[in-house]
Amino acid sequence: MAGMNTEETNVELKDAETRDAEPKDAADAAADADATEADVSEADLDQEEQEKQPMTGGGGGGGGGDRAEDASSAGGEAAAAAAEKNGSVKLKIPEEAEEVKFTGLTKEELLRVAGTPGWVRTRWALLVVFWLGWLGMLGGAVLIILQAPRCRDLPATNWWNDGPLYQIGNIQAFTDSRNLKGLEQKIGSLFQLKVKGLVVGPIHVAPADEAMSLRFEEISPEAGNLEQFKGLVRAAHKKGISVVLDLTPNYQGSSGPWFSNISVTNVAERLKSALVFWLNEGVDGVQLSGVERVASVVPSLWTDIRAIVQNGTDEHPNKRVLIGVTDRSSANDVSDLLSSTGVDLLISRVLRPAAEHAQAVQLLYSSHIQTKLAWSLGGRTEGHLASLVGPALVKLHQLLLLTLPGTPVFNYGDEIGLMDEGTKFPRMLWDSDEALNGTLQEERAERLSCRSFFRSLSELRAKERSLLFGDFLLLSNSSSSLAYLRVWDQSERYLAAFNWAEEAAALQLSDAALPRRAAVVLSTNSSSLPADSSVDLTNLQLGPGQAALLRFPYAG
Repeated sequence: MAGMNTEETNVELKDAETRDAEPKDAADAAADADATEADVSEADLDQEEQEKQPMTGGGGGGGGGDRAEDASSAGGEAAAAAAEKNGSVKLKIPEEAEEVKFTGLTKEELLRVAGTPGWVRTRWALLVVFWLGWLGMLGGAVLIILQAPRCRDLPATNWWNDGPLYQIGNIQAFTDSRNLKGLEQKIGSLFQLKVKGLVVGPIHVAPADEAMSLRFEEISPEAGNLEQFKGLVRAAHKKGISVVLDLTPNYQGSSGPWFSNISVTNVAERLKSALVFWLNEGVDGVQLSGVERVASVVPSLWTDIRAIVQNGTDEHPNKRVLIGVTDRSSANDVSDLLSSTGVDLLISRVLRPAAEHAQAVQLLYSSHIQTKLAWSLGGRTEGHLASLVGPALVKLHQLLLLTLPGTPVFNYGDEIGLMDEGTKFPRMLWDSDEALNGTLQEERAERLSCRSFFRSLSELRAKERSLLFGDFLLLSNSSSSLAYLRVWDQSERYLAAFNWAEEAAALQLSDAALPRRAAVVLSTNSSSLPADSSVDLTNLQLGPGQAALLRFPYAG
């Protein structure tokens, strides 16, 4: 301790001597400068500490800043004076003022501002503007909805309403292999035609006019066997095609529908068990001829037959169709039979003769929902379309059947204009790539053209709602011409026009539902009415035996 005091004393004596040697003014100035710099450093530290504190709106932070500025100013003046006395000048450039950070208002300040009358008025004004704008948008949306036309609900349809039914009454005539296996191999070709149902047979064992020899559950060896039939059903279902089995009892004999009054009860009872068998094998429906007589002679058995086919079960929940076939041609008779028999579809001769097309269609359409209507020309007992109407009018009748409200039914080969040629079951013609000459080449070209026309119509019907289940409006009708409109809600409208005469015809179509012009979609004579061309509906020109399908948009 004594040593330390002696050392400190010596230092102090040396400092005193040094101070005595320096001029008094200079010593005073240096001392002032040291004190000033110390004050400035202390003030800077004090200011940094103040800036770290949050702004509270009080004056404490401001006082620290004032002291710092005074100290800095005093230190700067002292330094300048000392420098002048030493013969040099040191300039100190003041540092830029640091950016003042605004951290927002405190909760208390916000509450004070929010409570002012001006802010309250502003807030209420903003709320009123917001709600008025929201209500205005809501009202506008409601007005648009009320003014917009309502869309109609889609009608309930069945699979047999979605496309044409294709009848193959003779398996041996349809394919080269002459059995059910060959039919299975042609499913792809039928799928291309947008066929929705395949009506097969009859193919069961049924010796002509022998009621006791009838075996519903056994397939005739000429047609194939049960395994081939199962393969056909599987292949068709994979393509979305349903299979209907024709179980007409005495299909090879001449005795009346279902034989005689004595045997009809026995046949109907045996048919009931056969229906259960075939439905369990996967068929999607049954076709029967002579239904009007059976329904009247044995009504209770007919009710049982209907229930077996039409009522779904847990094992088979999908709808199955019961198709009746009658030789009646009167629209009134057909309408009565539809009601009395309760079948899902009734194939008849109602479209013959041609002069009564419009009246027959109009009567049936006004009496029944269109999902129960079936349209056919020809069949296993009638023959083929081309033989009934003539080769030149095959496309015209294809257009008719595929655009009427209901289910179109075709005989095999009707898509290519197949002729009967002495038999109701001519051999089906399947075109290959083999080279043909002369007449054969022209015939093949006509078959391909006919098939292409059928396919285009079938595809169009499958996707256009107006053609699929649209309303039917008769526009014009005469002994040789016909025009009608198919309309559904806001979908495109389709107009079908026909001229059966051997000379040209001009249809003058005018209706509130029609525009002045329409576009051609398909025509049986594309050279005179090419696709996409525009025609004048007030003077629609159709050549001999010509038909056309026109289109125009929904106009609101």
